Amino acid sequence: MPAIKYQLVFHRGEHRILLVFANNASWNNRIKAVAGARWSKTLRGWTIPDTPENRQKCGLPLQEEPFHVSLTPAVPQCNVLSVPQLGTNNSAQLHLFIQQLMLKVYSPSTIRTYRNEFLQLLQLLGAIPVQDLQPQHLQRYIVYCIKEGLSENSVHSRINALKFYYEQVLHREKMFLDIPRPKKPLQLPKLLNEEELRKLFTALSNKKHKAMLFTAYSAGLRVSEVVNLKIADIDSQRMQIMIQRAKGKKDRYVNLSPMLLDILRSYVQSYTPKPKVYLFESEQSGTAYPPRTVQQIFTNAKEKAGIKKEVGIHSLRHSFATHLLEKGVDIRYIKELLGHFNIKTTERYLHVSRRKLVNIISPLDDLLNNHSIEW
Repeated sequence: MPAIKYQLVFHRGEHRILLVFANNASWNNRIKAVAGARWSKTLRGWTIPDTPENRQKCGLPLQEEPFHVSLTPAVPQCNVLSVPQLGTNNSAQLHLFIQQLMLKVYSPSTIRTYRNEFLQLLQLLGAIPVQDLQPQHLQRYIVYCIKEGLSENSVHSRINALKFYYEQVLHREKMFLDIPRPKKPLQLPKLLNEEELRKLFTALSNKKHKAMLFTAYSAGLRVSEVVNLKIADIDSQRMQIMIQRAKGKKDRYVNLSPMLLDILRSYVQSYTPKPKVYLFESEQSGTAYPPRTVQQIFTNAKEKAGIKKEVGIHSLRHSFATHLLEKGVDIRYIKELLGHFNIKTTERYLHVSRRKLVNIISPLDDLLNNHSIEW
């Protein structure tokens, strides 16, 4: 088989072999013919039964593999995250940690992030029980993380994961009272100007790909919101798009641009196979596009357009907000369109909008205009 990667996984209560390879219709059909083969939306690949015969075909060892962490099918993208061997105690604590995250219905991405951050400490501890740590130990650990070069945002993420474990799993509410958090840098949103957007969209020839990026910019959507859009979410009568269970599990409506509606209709009518449930469906699985695939589509278009700025697909959302602000749209309306909980989050765009900046005259200009100074 031409797989790029084979991985032993425990998925939906079964030991399976995950095959990760470049999309190819011919090989998809050949794998479908393997007894017990199944496409997994959560794993983003094909799985086959973990049998000695299949292991031999894939060149995998026949002996038992290291411990794997398995979550229930209710948590997409988190089912098979293999980890090095942990002690019995810390393995059990990791399971309790993930279980509590699931019980509180945290998003798959948050579960994955928290799990990875917590795992960094568990691997460092080895056989030392994680529940035996005291605040002074955690302080020393955070200092160690900073010395290792973790960014302020990464340190905040790690503290959040540890705080969840000690306060939500072990119910020790005062563990973090004396542990200061590093001050986050004030980073302004990165955006593209209108000429860069023109180049970006022109660089795309695939109608589906172009429709994805048009949708992200037209409505100011996150990449996760774009891939989760369903055909039923497009309301052409009210000219609205329903964004369901977005960040913070918050529903909202955004405006449906008449031109975007025409673009989406043209895409749906011309594309084969036509989407059935999701607006942008994978040809292989018929499920929603993986966010990373759309991110890669943006990166490829950016490189083809010759745009040198270090920006990702989220810059389309930043550009949407900033350009609306420059056109005089009230920031309170922009807040609702973006789905922000706090107006302070939206106010970041005040710092990058040039609507008022263009009217400010530099004192150097006044000096050079009013006085004779040689250059």
